[in-house]
Amino acid sequence: MPMRLFVISCLCLFIHLSCKKNSNSNANSLQPVPSVPVAITVYPNNVSNFKIQAIGGWMYLSGGIRGIILYRKSQEEFVAMERTSPYLPNDDAAIVKVQPNNFTLRDTVSGSEWRIIDGTVTKGPSQWPLRLYGTTYDGSVLRIVN
Repeated sequence: MPMRLFVISCLCLFIHLSCKKNSNSNANSLQPVPSVPVAITVYPNNVSNFKIQAIGGWMYLSGGIRGIILYRKSQEEFVAMERTSPYLPNDDAAIVKVQPNNFTLRDTVSGSEWRIIDGTVTKGPSQWPLRLYGTTYDGSVLRIVN
């Protein structure tokens, strides 16, 4: 009898943890900023893109919904983030901007803040990270896609 109780308890715990996991993945699919098609090509080594030639450099790009922030994370890696605030996605004035410290992004209306290196929330009221776009870089051509 004790073994049977142990097995049933373990099964209930497993089911409970599984449900919690599914709940989180469903929450990610409910990201308030809509997914829009993006297909942008950037040449980071071009003189006109001098802002992203060094690690830690960033620039604004046209595309996405209200624009994209492109950040150079390492020599080979870039991060592309939507400028639409996930806290106020329908407010045209709520645009995410890079702050003077070059590490923080801030929504111009709600004051929510995110990290420039990955778009994670550092200060609310937003509870959502910024929408990220996929990037691939071959040493000369950077592609940003969704």
